[in-house]
Amino acid sequence: MSTRRKIVLRRRPVGAPTPDIFAIEEDPIPTPEEGQVVTRTLFLSIDPYMRGRLADAKSYAAPVPIGGIMEGETVGEVIASRDPGFAPGDVVVGPRGWASHLVSSAKFLVKLPRGGAPFSTYLGVLGMPGTTAYSGMTDIGRAKPGETVVISAASGAVGSVAGQIAKRAGARVVGVAGGAEKCLFVQETLGFDECIDHRAVDLDAALNDACSNGIDVYFENVGGDLQRLVFTRLNPFGRMIMCGMVAEYNDTELRPGPNLMRVVRNRLHIQGLIVSDKPERFAEWRALATPWVLDGSLKYREDIVDGLENAPDALIGILGGRNFGKLLVRVGADPK
Repeated sequence: MSTRRKIVLRRRPVGAPTPDIFAIEEDPIPTPEEGQVVTRTLFLSIDPYMRGRLADAKSYAAPVPIGGIMEGETVGEVIASRDPGFAPGDVVVGPRGWASHLVSSAKFLVKLPRGGAPFSTYLGVLGMPGTTAYSGMTDIGRAKPGETVVISAASGAVGSVAGQIAKRAGARVVGVAGGAEKCLFVQETLGFDECIDHRAVDLDAALNDACSNGIDVYFENVGGDLQRLVFTRLNPFGRMIMCGMVAEYNDTELRPGPNLMRVVRNRLHIQGLIVSDKPERFAEWRALATPWVLDGSLKYREDIVDGLENAPDALIGILGGRNFGKLLVRVGADPK
């Protein structure tokens, strides 16, 4: 095979993205230059942050250009290399894009071990989402025994790990998720103390019941009404980890925020989190968490969609909360 398939951005969305803003194209499989590696994609990660890459707006990372390959982290098998650190047959993880074959600078790739954790986990529980949870709880949340920690999107790739880290620290952990099935998973599989189904209950009353002594740490993945209700319940010296606000990503105008006088009165710590600010956390987390994944003590769930052509619909779905666990697209067969 001499050609590859790739998904490019045709135009920028207004509000929620639709499938027609993307196009599937074919071109020759790239040839590596000195210091580069060509891979065959096995798995593609789908993450809420990708909505930001569709907008031509000032942010911490550049948007995907019109006509450019849609951005995304992948696990792939090396098929050609002009770097001494990689050889055909190696399996690597790195930030690349929505394509069946990719050329990358070797310095951005990490070689994965065979025979250990499944390759897919390096895009989820052992990858960027897991590292985000670890960095957020370690650098900002700092949960202590007896504290109350609330995790939004608790069944998702980041929230599920963040809550388990807080439990290991001895905190009481309350998750918020959408749907009875997700809440059951959060409590029975992940081991959270409680989980609130935001689709089925009065959120205000449910938070009163679950967090009667207030909230010490909030891991924010969602935004919207939940954020406003949690904010009023943060205890003195509470910490708020601002990881994402997926409920507001498709808004065309910013929603009004809470009055920040409470930050002064309660001496709150509210900090944004971009995991790439501390790249050393990736290796730390993999070293710490891989044994937990292998012995089954760190739980995770994957939601796998087959076929590169289904990546646009998968992204649209994750922005609407349609996924259950870490969302991945399987692009190619496992290596032999």
